[in-house]
Amino acid sequence: MEKKTLLTGDRPTGPLHLGHYFGSLQNRVAMQNDFDSYIMVADVQALTDNFHQPEMVRENVLEVAMDNIAAGVDPKKSTLFIQSQIPQIAELTVFYSNLVTINTLKRNPTVKAEIAEKKELFGQDGESVTYGFLGYPVSQAADITIVRAHIVPVGEDQLPMIEQAREIVERFHRMYQCDIFPLPQAKLSDSPRIIGLDGSGKMSKSLNNAVYLKDNPETTIEKIKGAKTDSSTTIEFNPKERPEISNLVLIYALIHNQNPKDAASELKHNTYSEFKLKLAQDLNRHLAPFRAKRLELEAKPHYVKEILDMGRVKVLEKAEETMKLVREAMKINY
Repeated sequence: MEKKTLLTGDRPTGPLHLGHYFGSLQNRVAMQNDFDSYIMVADVQALTDNFHQPEMVRENVLEVAMDNIAAGVDPKKSTLFIQSQIPQIAELTVFYSNLVTINTLKRNPTVKAEIAEKKELFGQDGESVTYGFLGYPVSQAADITIVRAHIVPVGEDQLPMIEQAREIVERFHRMYQCDIFPLPQAKLSDSPRIIGLDGSGKMSKSLNNAVYLKDNPETTIEKIKGAKTDSSTTIEFNPKERPEISNLVLIYALIHNQNPKDAASELKHNTYSEFKLKLAQDLNRHLAPFRAKRLELEAKPHYVKEILDMGRVKVLEKAEETMKLVREAMKINY
């Protein structure tokens, strides 16, 4: 039986961190045995809100690829590729842009939330939002359908993007009386969300609140020691009322494959400083194999580039197959 196709990926805006590791990396490693997996380094998407610093995006393309391979993504089972090297994605985006209204994009909850977070780029009320950023749900639909993906692993905040992709596929099929694409299905991660070490909503490079997978042991210890807690002295798992200490307990539980409440019970006799040191040491042990593999990859960037190039060749072939079907359906196969 032919495997279904899966597409996932990462924006190259920095090396990957614990949020990526428990939220998506582990899942994609587990799923690569059961699906024809495509993992995209989404440099074009990263440029939609980093258009003023393309060199930063370029620097992080190999970083993201190395993080994936070090985490267990197997180039024999998964196809790693760079988004900008597949021009058919841009072509399909143009065709799809005729199927989605501006108002639909403006109402997209994910787009609205991200515009609100980026006032320095897009203005207080989004008055300076660019065509590229507003339209990235359309380009994401092209990313998914260019490889004719069935499954798209996402976080809950990305569900509106998958819904938009499904609407585009359905409208394309109705309009051109064809059946080219599978209707993409979202696959939500089972892992609870890890927040930033400063207690803010998410780990991110821009907020300087993340433990990067490639951090050395000393840096990891310093970051965990400096993680925000609260004025209490008891360790418990209560994310609503005590999010900061609960976040650290969650990381500990994920490392040890435990229920967070059981982990908190086990740790209740520790002081905050004792717990933080234990967490940092255990995290370092947990990430040691990843870090050893990543150092090997850093010493041979040519190998990583070869993997990305092999992915480019494979995806170009599939993308051109897709576009041949699209052009035939649209009667523009001159």
